[in-house]
Amino acid sequence: MNNPPTAANQIATKPANPPAKQPADPAEPTGLSATIFSPSAELSSALSAAVLLLSGWGVAWFADKGSTFATFGAALIWGALAIGMVYGGKAALDSLREGKFDIDVLMIVGAVLAAFIGAPAEGALLLMLFSISGALEELAMAKTKRAIEALHALMPTKAQRFDEVSQKWIEVPPESLVAGDWVRVASGELIPADANVRTGSTAIDQATLTGESMPREVKEGDEVYAGTLNTANPIDITVVRPASESSLAKIVDLVTKAQQQRQPLQRIIDKISQPYAIGVCIGSLVVLLIWHFALGVAWLGSENEHGRGGAIYTAITFLIVCSPCALIIATPTATLAAISRAARGGVLFKGGQAIERLSKLSAIAFDKTGTLTVGKPAVLDVQAVAWSDGTELLAVAAGLEMHSTHPIARAIVEYARVKGVTPRELHDVKDVVGRGITGNPGDPRIEARLGSLAHTLDVIPECLRNKVREVLASVQTQGQIAVVCATGPVRGTGPCDSTSAGQAAVFILADRVRPGADVLVERLHALGVKPVVMLTGDNELTAATVARSLGLDAFHAQLLPQDKVRHVSRMKRELHETRTGHIGVIGDGANDAPALSAADVSIAIGSIGSDVALESADIVLLSDDLAAVPWCIGLARSARRKILINLTLSLAAIAIMATFVLTSRLTGISMPLWVGVLGHEGGTLLVVGNSLLLLAYRASEPHGPASAKALGAAPVK
Repeated sequence: MNNPPTAANQIATKPANPPAKQPADPAEPTGLSATIFSPSAELSSALSAAVLLLSGWGVAWFADKGSTFATFGAALIWGALAIGMVYGGKAALDSLREGKFDIDVLMIVGAVLAAFIGAPAEGALLLMLFSISGALEELAMAKTKRAIEALHALMPTKAQRFDEVSQKWIEVPPESLVAGDWVRVASGELIPADANVRTGSTAIDQATLTGESMPREVKEGDEVYAGTLNTANPIDITVVRPASESSLAKIVDLVTKAQQQRQPLQRIIDKISQPYAIGVCIGSLVVLLIWHFALGVAWLGSENEHGRGGAIYTAITFLIVCSPCALIIATPTATLAAISRAARGGVLFKGGQAIERLSKLSAIAFDKTGTLTVGKPAVLDVQAVAWSDGTELLAVAAGLEMHSTHPIARAIVEYARVKGVTPRELHDVKDVVGRGITGNPGDPRIEARLGSLAHTLDVIPECLRNKVREVLASVQTQGQIAVVCATGPVRGTGPCDSTSAGQAAVFILADRVRPGADVLVERLHALGVKPVVMLTGDNELTAATVARSLGLDAFHAQLLPQDKVRHVSRMKRELHETRTGHIGVIGDGANDAPALSAADVSIAIGSIGSDVALESADIVLLSDDLAAVPWCIGLARSARRKILINLTLSLAAIAIMATFVLTSRLTGISMPLWVGVLGHEGGTLLVVGNSLLLLAYRASEPHGPASAKALGAAPVK
């Protein structure tokens, strides 16, 4: 079988695939009904009603009573009322069909009663403003849900798959791809499925998923994700899971479910909304009866032709100002806006409960390996203890390790690449299990070894062995990793001077901290989150090095999973007893499950490709940048403040306007129905607008430059 040409040798000429068009939701109205009752059509109709209402008012104001112009003005007002009845009536009927007596029904009742007592203009104003606020609310909700639409649009419509039978590249829909398929992705095209890079290297823009501004460099063996953009060279990839099971598909599903969940406060409001609406009707009836029978107010009043001093008019005004429209949407609008803003920043909130708990976070515990650090060592330095500067031994070490997949091997090869050192060609390279690796540099008398001191000791010249031991001891006291590379005759025979073939060097390595770790503690403390604790199974020295480098408040090392749970449970109990907040645990989503489960809120980081994290954690940070942690805490707290402001505004508006209505007979200050209407609907619009401000939340970007450096390492110049 002939192998197809690799993508690295091809020149991409095809443009990026267009976004996939999503099928219509079968639950949504279609055809003419969907057009007429869409939010944009409702808004246009409501604005048309406003024009009719203002025109009718203007004509009626200047026309003589009973004249043709007065009749025409009245007709314009009734026309505005009719438009409002179309949209308000449909919403009310839909609610009644579902067995609900809610705000939609209240508004229709209020408008019909207003028209009944000879105040069609007030009824038209009520329905017109109600339609406008309802349409704007729907449009606002749609705006907050565009994160899902944007994620859907990331999916390409085609993929280039290599066909084993015809030995040709064929175009197929991404949905048909299965694990093991060989796919080509040209420059400028979207990755069609989660896959591993087979051949080539390129830069992948995954900002739409992780929020990171800089493309990620990938090479052979690295994983790439569906919906991300190939910005540089063409590559060949091997599919690891079908498109329907990709990380992007799971993220879309999570965001969808999150937007459907309710905060605890919202669930309470949902439960009481119908009894409250019924209570408002009963309260309005009580006002009507008291005003007429106890206070002696006429049913329709006698102050003017519309009966604005009558008991019915007062009861209708009370019904409208007490309607809980703004109260009902106070929480969901802010919650959806926060979820959508977080999704744009590469953070998945799994519903309102996660936002609520995160907003109350006052202490946090981090795992180390894979969380505070990336879990991959990097070479800090090569300390030569022989007759050279270590460059030659770096070439030897890279030659020994160039075909190994061990993390230390990869770190050494990468360090050589960065330093511009070409790996030396070695023969008879062999692994010695548990000790290191050996090879022959071309001289049968000389052996090259890399690994532990015990493994390399025989080829280290005797005069250098004590120096190697000193360097190793110094490195280990700092909690760093050290391996020895040495060349020479076995058992260190030969002269111990610069003419000797024997050389030795100590490679000093350390795990790399994640991007954003350098500002993590400072930003968390600024938010009042303290202590910031590290829980790790690593040794005491390594843990102390990481804690000191990052400025952590405390750390606990050499912990088993049950030990981590014990520490988290203790901190949780102390916080709950003192009512000072919640404890959060951040891990890599796989081996931290017990501790994550024990916390008030669990956060998984760097988990775009982790099924475990996507399913188990309350909050998922898709990028590797720890700066997203304080950012999303700030967003959650901002959302909570918005909700409290919304609820305060809603309740205050209801209380103030209801008080004016009920005390009008005592104070002599009556509230015209149109003022109550403006106050009610204005409060609704204010709540929606306040919530939408969350979509512009910044408070320092969640992702800075994507760079991770080793502990104690200076940046490579």
